[in-house]
Amino acid sequence: MHPSLSPLSLAALAATLRGEGPGQTPLVAGVLSGTSADGIDVVLARPVFGVGGDGASVLQGVEAAAFATEPFEPSLSARIRAVLDGAAISLGELAALDRDLGLAFGAAARTVADRHGVGELALVASHGQTVFHHDGEARWGRITLQIGDGDFVAEACGVPVVSDFRTRDCAAGGQGAPLVGLVDGVLFAKAPRPLAILNLGGISNWTVLPGPEAQGDGSAPLAFDAGPAGALLDGLSRRLLKAPCDLGGTVALRGKADAGRVAEWLRHPFFAAEGPRSTGRDTFGEAYVDHLLASMGRGADGSAHAADVLATACALVAEAAANGLMGSLRVRPRPQKLHVAVAGGGLHNQALMGELERAVGSGLRDLGVELASIGSSEAFGVPPDGREALAFAALGARFLVGEPSTSPTATGALSGRILGKWTPGPSARGF
Repeated sequence: MHPSLSPLSLAALAATLRGEGPGQTPLVAGVLSGTSADGIDVVLARPVFGVGGDGASVLQGVEAAAFATEPFEPSLSARIRAVLDGAAISLGELAALDRDLGLAFGAAARTVADRHGVGELALVASHGQTVFHHDGEARWGRITLQIGDGDFVAEACGVPVVSDFRTRDCAAGGQGAPLVGLVDGVLFAKAPRPLAILNLGGISNWTVLPGPEAQGDGSAPLAFDAGPAGALLDGLSRRLLKAPCDLGGTVALRGKADAGRVAEWLRHPFFAAEGPRSTGRDTFGEAYVDHLLASMGRGADGSAHAADVLATACALVAEAAANGLMGSLRVRPRPQKLHVAVAGGGLHNQALMGELERAVGSGLRDLGVELASIGSSEAFGVPPDGREALAFAALGARFLVGEPSTSPTATGALSGRILGKWTPGPSARGF
């Protein structure tokens, strides 16, 4: 361990990450298991700080040093999948899963740091595993639950941890998601503007970064969930293909999308909701998969023309994403042209990407906006499979220096709130 990292108070660690000590800036690990729950994403990153107008530290960039997806242990994976698919769980089972996920997240961060050897791991920023999200239902209010306790993360990785980022956003009146939009301006600091960034994870979500010509309220980034993505496509694949996913979209590419069915599905109330908005598996999980299969006259036993079902679902995901983007552009002064960057597992589904390019291109033409480019976020220096984990590394770095992240135009939360909860490392003293 670097001598400046043991033991550390929060203030001392913040100073070290700002580069105020000797040697190379140590690493922050962003750790995430997303809505798809297909593994633990770990990004090792170096934060880059500057000084704001008030003299306070401001995060200006995050440089990714390494990325890996660590698989869940099979029995733990089965327990997570059961909960995400709506299985009943006792309080004891929930507590045990909270502990075991924390240990798994911490072990994954330590394993990736030791394997890559790109620097000293100083902090883990752990998003956790979402097992409940309010999905905008009035009866719940703004509540969310991510498990993978930060104390267990810290014991497994041996360094301090910032975790539970969503809860403070909800407490401040926000949706609690999508949080990536709060730091995309930092992640894509060198990318051209205006830029729209689409994440195709379990749920699809957009961040829209305006161009330099935007003024007033129109200059603030927008962020919102657009609808289902992997939660739907992978759910259908498990039913119809008996496989975790339609790898590369190869089956969907052989099918024909049913445009009438897509139009029917787009009448779901979520797609008409005003932003900021968020959703999750409680709306677009297994029950939704059942509904779509039934609406096409195919049962859950998989007796269907799988290619047509998957092609139609890809068209739904793309149309919902495109409609969300067009809606956001209609409420602000429209740019002359727009760059679109795509991240997340859905980027690798060729059928989905084909539908997306068609739907976004058509929508922008109707608005008189030129599609300047559309493709992987890799073109702008952001690893597409690691973008969300990188975002939590950025949120963790902001926590350390006391920089607020909340934004009314992203999640709807009151501004000025610092997200996350602090767990000291095993040998730290003081705060």
